[in-house]
Amino acid sequence: MTTQAGSPLTAIVLAAGQGTRMKSARPKVLHALCGRPMVDYAIESALAAGCGDVVVVVGYGRDELAAHLEEAFGDRVRTAVQEQQRGTGDAVRSALPALDPAAERVLVLCGDTPLLDPAELVRLARSLEGGAPLAMLTAVTEDPTGYGRVLRDAGGNIAAVREHRDATEAERRVREVNTGVYVARASFLRESVAGLQPNNAQGELYLTDIVAIAAKAGGVASARAESAAALVGVNDRAQLAAAEDVLYGRIADRIRRAGATVRATARIDATVVVEPDAVIEHHVVLRGKTRIGANARIDVGSVLTDVEVAPSAVVKPYSVASDATIGENAQIGPFSHLRPESHIEAEAHIGNFVETKKTVVRRGAKANHLAYLGDGDIGEGANIGAGTIFCNYDGFKKHRTEIGPGAFIGSDSQIIAPVRIGAGAYVATGTTVTRDVPDDALAIGRVKQENKEGYASKLKARLKAGSLKKG
Repeated sequence: MTTQAGSPLTAIVLAAGQGTRMKSARPKVLHALCGRPMVDYAIESALAAGCGDVVVVVGYGRDELAAHLEEAFGDRVRTAVQEQQRGTGDAVRSALPALDPAAERVLVLCGDTPLLDPAELVRLARSLEGGAPLAMLTAVTEDPTGYGRVLRDAGGNIAAVREHRDATEAERRVREVNTGVYVARASFLRESVAGLQPNNAQGELYLTDIVAIAAKAGGVASARAESAAALVGVNDRAQLAAAEDVLYGRIADRIRRAGATVRATARIDATVVVEPDAVIEHHVVLRGKTRIGANARIDVGSVLTDVEVAPSAVVKPYSVASDATIGENAQIGPFSHLRPESHIEAEAHIGNFVETKKTVVRRGAKANHLAYLGDGDIGEGANIGAGTIFCNYDGFKKHRTEIGPGAFIGSDSQIIAPVRIGAGAYVATGTTVTRDVPDDALAIGRVKQENKEGYASKLKARLKAGSLKKG
């Protein structure tokens, strides 16, 4: 993909730093927002802006970061190594050998800016069309503390960038700041970065020094960002949380505009798909590869991770599911727990305090109350009574339970796997099933009841006397 002027656009994403203020052994750019590492957002912005080639500069935690990039982006992204973290100029210098020799325009951005709008990058790239060797994205902020100040000459042209720690008091009063986003002609970038010197308080190679070089070599074009807040880099966990809140809002608005209802307090990861006319209620959390079908309803407080919800299904309040599927018009909850490899087919019901694990509940089957169903296959239209337990684990191995179509399992039954209960079979309440039940058979396994006439009052008196003695 090319810019409007027709020249290819390449990106360098700076992601080599540790991020000590995160107080973490993990590389800063791998900390997640809305289900994705923050570096992904910068890369996606570059790709969306038209970059056909993206080089990510890695350093601290390089193996972990490179492995993630390979999994997430494949051959769309390459890496370059900054052996020692000696500043942004050194990071770009590390990336230059990895660039395609045919690269003409190079976008440089930081991997810790997850709120970047690709439209801003496109606008910046276009600002380079006038012939300047460098274009930079600037912003105006009420509190510029910590940012490099954009210094302009008497004619209003950009002359240099001064880092906050190196600025004079007068320069620190400037409110126009450098966002750390540039587009440079590749030839200029190679030449200017090669000449950088560590003439600053940190003893580092500042990429910002190429601004003064460009000012003397044809001028610096610029574009001003519409929102300075969207360009803030994430340096600690407080900023991470603030940026994530913004992203959650963007995700929810995108889904709303596509035709679904999302309540204000829902939290939906960037990787989730929600189809039109679905309703996502307050305090719902949707994570990973979850997909919500059209007209489905996910009610208050439910948490779904990697769950496929078919159209018109209902997940009632405070249900939890992971790595599961929920069929069309199925009903789940409230307070249900679908553990991995649970497959609830169309029109099936899983009710309050029912837990499933590695179990298929086929069309129209119901388990409405207080049950554990692990390693099972429950046939169409079967009914599982309250208090039913699939005893699937013998301390060493898991075993399967098969319930035939239309079978009825009475309340408080224990099904000791491996076992098969046939089609249309009936298991009486309170039965412990230890062997197969044939189709259309009745299984009863209870201790015979014995009634002792007039004994209740005698028992109560004896218990009361014993209680008084202890007192």
